[in-house]
Amino acid sequence: MALIERFADLVVRGGINVQPGQGVVLHTDTAHLEIARAVTEAAYAAGAAWVEPIWSDGPMRRSAVRHSTVERLSAVRPWALTRTAELSQAGAAWIRLLGEADPHLFDGLDPAKVAANPTEETQAMRRALFGRSRWTVVGAPNPGWAREVFGEPDVDRLWQAVGTAMRLDSDDPVAAWQGRAEVLAERGRRLDALELSELRYAGDGTDLTVGLVPGSRWTGGGLIDDAGIPYLPNIPTEEVFTSPDRNRADGVLRVTRPVVISGQVVTGLRVTLAGGRITEVTADEGAEVVRAHLEADEGARHLGEVALVDKDSRIARTGVVFHNMLFDENAACHVAWGQSFPFAVAGGTAMTEQQRAGLGLNMSSVHTDVVVGGEGITVTGRGPRGTVDIIRDDEWVL
Repeated sequence: MALIERFADLVVRGGINVQPGQGVVLHTDTAHLEIARAVTEAAYAAGAAWVEPIWSDGPMRRSAVRHSTVERLSAVRPWALTRTAELSQAGAAWIRLLGEADPHLFDGLDPAKVAANPTEETQAMRRALFGRSRWTVVGAPNPGWAREVFGEPDVDRLWQAVGTAMRLDSDDPVAAWQGRAEVLAERGRRLDALELSELRYAGDGTDLTVGLVPGSRWTGGGLIDDAGIPYLPNIPTEEVFTSPDRNRADGVLRVTRPVVISGQVVTGLRVTLAGGRITEVTADEGAEVVRAHLEADEGARHLGEVALVDKDSRIARTGVVFHNMLFDENAACHVAWGQSFPFAVAGGTAMTEQQRAGLGLNMSSVHTDVVVGGEGITVTGRGPRGTVDIIRDDEWVL
């Protein structure tokens, strides 16, 4: 089986785990046409009733940002809300293909306009996904992405790196991910048993203490929908994660990998937090993009995720900086500012937004992961047993 066909089969059977007669929504870019066709073929072969592609296009997005206003770019479109609600009610599974064909697409444009987005539409999509739907997000290799990673549009080389990260080199990639998912789930169970109240990341340039919500649950390896069907929201995934208390984060963090925000590359990012809020941002390149991003709404300056990844990660072992956060976040420990995960607390998906906020879970239209881990990083937790080592010098020791 060709690599692209193994990729598509993994996305459909291991990612969304499509069921016979189910509909599939495929969010993709025109740059991913060949891969989108392969995924569509795999979905129908697995028994999908229909596949609905929702297309985007980089140059068209640039035109919108260049000529529009922040107000227009942020305006809700009622028909988009209706579409999301009806597809969710139909029981569709969702696939999103990522991989910027031009990582510098928005260079030279107003950061405020680049960061603008229709918040209500984003929240409606998250309600659909965190409610009854299964979804998966994967990276789709293309020449522009390859050029950003390797300095030349060597798509074959990128496919090899992506194939290693996604375990496409295994005899049965779906079974390989089922095995890895169980390892990560067991790590989550160990963390749950500790009943941690706070987490501390410490390493070169990073010293950050984050409070956790009482009764928070750690997730690793995948999720299970209300019908008991397992799926992988991200491929690859090497993390164990939860959502922290939005009001309890203090210290500094040094981001150890470049991050792409609103289509623009940010390097050398350093962030200071006090009382749960991001108070200062500096960077070697792209600080103004981050600052504009943090103005998206009130919750954008608070953390929505803390995640643990060690050097055993397939992504870390490739030695490649992918310039794609789906991959790079799974190379080492990371945190995210913005939206939290309702399933981070027992019964959270059934709670109202006000109830979640009362527990300390964050709400925002953005969710931006940044890597703080790697060689030298140590993570400890504090709970009823005192201080416990979780990761020491980038190695899982719990």
